[in-house]
Amino acid sequence: MQGGPEARYDRGMRAVVQRMQEARVEVSGEVVGTIGAGLLVYLGAEAGDGPDDLAYVVRKVLGLRIFADAAGRMQDDVLARGGEVLVVSQFTLFADVRRGRRPSFEKAAPPDEAERLYDAALAALRAGGAHVSSGRFRADMKVHGVVDGPVTIVLDSRRDF
Repeated sequence: MQGGPEARYDRGMRAVVQRMQEARVEVSGEVVGTIGAGLLVYLGAEAGDGPDDLAYVVRKVLGLRIFADAAGRMQDDVLARGGEVLVVSQFTLFADVRRGRRPSFEKAAPPDEAERLYDAALAALRAGGAHVSSGRFRADMKVHGVVDGPVTIVLDSRRDF
């Protein structure tokens, strides 16, 4: 990546992935998505993200070897463990707090673009063999769950941490 300090903020589609014992999402008191053991994925799209960003994040989510194998080592991916994935849209992954105390979300994809990418991510995860549940795009959601480990991985389609 070229450039000065601003270059580090040139990111792509982001996902925060947590290994869960269980998780659910509620909207207005109604459970809209639930999983047992699997992955909770907070997914955010940046303005200008496209198919390559989406493919990268989906491939990484499905391929992360963060579940214990029979020997207790993190060797298995989510598909080896039954493939349960709960995806929650999260534009706040693009919060910029460099100035002031109020976050700016200028880099987040516009809602229509983000929703299209979110729906495409759900479809791609299903096509990859995962059993996918989801939150509700543009809704005020309550996320409940038991983080396992804790194991939390941050993915970015243009720069992994």
